[in-house]
Amino acid sequence: MPRIGMNPARGRETAYKPARVTLAVLTYLPEETGYFQHRFDVTRLCIESLIANTSQPYDLLVFDNGSAPQLVDYLREMNSAGKINYLMLSERNIGKIGALQMIFKAAPGELIAYTDDDVFFLPGWLDEHLKILETYPNVGLVTGFYIRAHVAYAMQSLEKFMAGNEVEIERGLLLEEQWIRHFNENMGRTRAQYDEETAGLEDIALKYRGVATFASAGHHQFLAPKQVLVDALPTAWQGNLMGKMRELEEDIDKLGFMRLSTREPVTRLLGNVISPEMAEEARKYGFDISGVEQKRKSALRQRIYDMKLTQKIAWRLYNLSYDAITSKKS
Repeated sequence: MPRIGMNPARGRETAYKPARVTLAVLTYLPEETGYFQHRFDVTRLCIESLIANTSQPYDLLVFDNGSAPQLVDYLREMNSAGKINYLMLSERNIGKIGALQMIFKAAPGELIAYTDDDVFFLPGWLDEHLKILETYPNVGLVTGFYIRAHVAYAMQSLEKFMAGNEVEIERGLLLEEQWIRHFNENMGRTRAQYDEETAGLEDIALKYRGVATFASAGHHQFLAPKQVLVDALPTAWQGNLMGKMRELEEDIDKLGFMRLSTREPVTRLLGNVISPEMAEEARKYGFDISGVEQKRKSALRQRIYDMKLTQKIAWRLYNLSYDAITSKKS
């Protein structure tokens, strides 16, 4: 059958222009049990804090890596409401690097503000990231929460910058204790594990043209030029479900771009459950988490019940064994 008429879009132009910054979130909730039983609440708080506390113009792109219906339905609702501009739904988990290959190439902005789905954003976070990116030369990554362990790698570009520019440098154990505690509590680390991971490392605080930073950045959350990320991505498809992120940072360093963090934290870490500390902070910024707390209490009660049931079974087995042994003796 011949075509009837002409496509009405022919010859017309769109008024849409992408924002300079694309906010990009990678989500993953395969199931609502075990490790992931609180992940929906964590992801929702991450996305909603990102939207509420970003004052600069942006487009929001979310890539879901094969999640359970509860999260997918929520993302679709946010997309329909116009809060998520671009929603990419994968039918399966294609791995983190695989997802990033798609995100970084699809993002329309010249800058990409990427985050995992377990980060809480404070007001003004993007302004502080942009200040660093626009002040320091050759910046590849800017992160909003400094982690000492990240000083251990991908530092060649930074060392070169520090050796050849008028920059104030301070070395030592400079990170405040409260942020070490925050990292350990929300990442499931003990102090002994943290001390082992950071043994022999020192913080490097910089000040260049009036802007203070910490040396190094993280791959859990960052602002970066899109072209730097695309150039640093592996060219071949990667099948790893996790990992390869440190290699990405090292490739950015090899390209001659520095990794920096804000001197004062402008994001928080959530982990896989909203801690009492983060619940209080979220409330302070106007987020309703009453339902989250109720679910946490219910889960705790269930765990206690399970423990009692386990104890009852163990005692029953003990009594049966004892009866069998004593009956043989008699």
